[in-house]
This record gives sequence, C-alpha cells and structure tokens, in this order.
Amino acid sequence: MPALASTGVWPSLCAVCRGWGRQRVCADCVARFAPLVARCQRCALRTPGGIEVCGACILAPPVQASAAAAFDYAAPWDRLIAAFKFHGALELAPFFVSRLCGTPPIGRVLPIPLSTQRLRERGYNQAWELARRLAAATGTTADAALLLRVRDTPHQVDLPLGEREKNMRNAFAIEPRRRAEVRGAVFTLVDDVMTSGATLAAAAHVLLEAGAAEVHLRVLARTPRPEDA
Repeated sequence: MPALASTGVWPSLCAVCRGWGRQRVCADCVARFAPLVARCQRCALRTPGGIEVCGACILAPPVQASAAAAFDYAAPWDRLIAAFKFHGALELAPFFVSRLCGTPPIGRVLPIPLSTQRLRERGYNQAWELARRLAAATGTTADAALLLRVRDTPHQVDLPLGEREKNMRNAFAIEPRRRAEVRGAVFTLVDDVMTSGATLAAAAHVLLEAGAAEVHLRVLARTPRPEDA
C-alpha cells in the first residue's frame, strides 16, 4: 500500500471484470477484448493483415483522409460506451483516451457537436470529453466552438443504414465569424462510435467545403461488418 500512495496510483475496480487493478480497465481485459488488429486506414474497418486500405475505400474513397478506431463496437465496450455517453460515467474518459492515443490526432481536434437540446438533456458532450483530453495528451489543440450542430436530428441508431446519410444533411455548419480559420487547415474529428460513418462524413464535408486541407477521424469504436462480428 505505501508504494501505491507514494506514486499517487490507487486501486480501482476494473469496469469489465470487476477485479482490482490500477486502471479503470485492467491490463488483462485490454489484452483480451482490445487486441491490436489490422484496420483500413481510410474507414477503420478490420482488414486482413497487411492490407492498409480496404477494397471499398479503393473503389469509392471516403471524404476523410484517414480513420482510426480503438476497438470494435462489441462487448464489453458497447456497455461501457453507453455508460460513458448516456449515464455520466466520465471516469472512463482517461482510459478511453489512452486507447485513442495509439493513433494520434492530426491538426486541430474537433468533437462532433451535439444540438443545444440534446446537450441540455445530457448535460455534457461525450465527444468533447474525449477530444479535449486527447488534445491535452498529444500536445494538440481542441476546439468545441468552431463546428456547430445547427439541426437536431433523430438518433442515428434508430434509423436504417440507408437513411442515415439523409438524416445528417445540413446538420452541421462552421461558426460564421470563424470561417477564415478553416481554409488550408487540417482537422481531426473525434466521436465515440462510427457505424455507417454518415455523421462524421457530414461534418467532414462541411469542413472541406469551407476550405479545410484534410479531415481525419478518430473514434473509440467501429461497428464491424456483420460478417466480422
């Protein structure tokens, strides 16, 4: 116990296995549930080893210059992300950010913004909780006011995949007085989960249309293809 006290590190119950350790998620659970896997550098879906860009992204390159995910959106991470996103489990943020640091952000870090109504209901934006910590950990700059959510939309999870892109049209805008900051700049968009990619793509389009040089994506979890689940 003195060793723990002298380093400022205190025992913690692992959020996955409920065993004691020094992190919110223990090393054994990370090794078991978050192994390093090959992912497409453009869309973050799993790929066979050695394949840097998947066939779908070669045939139809996505708007983002790169994408990276810490793990698949599957047990146990789906439960922990839901707790972090909807139930105030912000104590998970440092662990989540430690996983995001494996592929550092490029340029200025922006969270996917919430609508005013949803932010009021939830009390915080989980993407901003990730973005600001990720920027601090990697020596970059986070900005919660440049990209705006100007239209409240139905939850993406409630919509068929084919409807999600339509749902996000005209949902985002650049803060009008700051458009000059976007021209020629590089940004990394941060969010918790990427499923169809429609939300992140819509935000990236707005930045690119305003003159951004590149947009990169960093997410906690990527929903796998059905055949990979």
